[in-house]
Amino acid sequence: MPRARPKTKTGRPRARKGVKLKPTELGPGQLRLDDPPAELQALARQVEEDGGAVLAAYREPLGGHALLFTALPVDKVEPTPFQRDVSDAHVLKLTRAMDKTRRYLDPIIAVREDGAYRTPNGGHRLTALKELGAKAVLALLVPERAVAYQILALNIEKAHNLREKSLEVARMLRDLSTTDPSRRESELTLELEEPVLVTLGFAYEQRGRLSGGAYAPALRKVDEFLDSKLPEALRERERRAALVLELDDAVGAAVEKLKERGFTSPYLKAFVVARVNPLRFMKGSVPGFDELLATMTKRARGMDPARVRTEDVARSGGPPDAE
Repeated sequence: MPRARPKTKTGRPRARKGVKLKPTELGPGQLRLDDPPAELQALARQVEEDGGAVLAAYREPLGGHALLFTALPVDKVEPTPFQRDVSDAHVLKLTRAMDKTRRYLDPIIAVREDGAYRTPNGGHRLTALKELGAKAVLALLVPERAVAYQILALNIEKAHNLREKSLEVARMLRDLSTTDPSRRESELTLELEEPVLVTLGFAYEQRGRLSGGAYAPALRKVDEFLDSKLPEALRERERRAALVLELDDAVGAAVEKLKERGFTSPYLKAFVVARVNPLRFMKGSVPGFDELLATMTKRARGMDPARVRTEDVARSGGPPDAE
């Protein structure tokens, strides 16, 4: 059984480190909006003009932000362009669950954009509804488009793997570099989560079967958010991704040499990466991104398979080479 969080004198759980939010004091009855603000009223009219229906206006309980609970025409809702690709297996699971229960009980989140609607977290549910032939989808409509990028941090519809999350944040950066080019990457720490995810995302775009999990531990120690405007940050991320792919080529060549000598472990790539990574022997400061990648690439190219023993590979363990 998990241990309960320590409590304050008032009986509330203590705030977690890094959490600064102070919720509103709004009670249940105060969340209903009988007289929505002008911005929300205008959005409600647009929903009706688009063929949708506003079911309720309310405030969410943490920040008191005004939202609409709506029914939207399913053919006017699409996933945001920067989120992960839809998994057919997950859609199948959802359609079977909906078929069994004869109910749809989990509204998506949406933002209105150019007369249509985008959902940053409901791609699988939306696809399942469309496959089943539904005409409408229930949605919590958020007035601020910028929130769509932040909502991905709350996405628990289906757990991300490293590839999915990396592609998602790379697509987000690419989208924002066009729609909001004056922002800096360092202002998007919530949306992008980790610098390494952005770099790996651009690498995954070029090489879908990249074993990013083998490189992520080392990259996390040297990658950082860039204090550059997004178009410039995008170019830098593409450059860094190219260095990762260059390293991957060198590691792949070293793996092939090991296979030629009879090594058959599923962890060969993880072994090679660990072998060429100088960070495991370093204390204190670490090299920069470019220096680390150059060192690892050089070592991978120069690896002598004759000096590798079977027990060395057996001890390495680590994640399988393919993700």
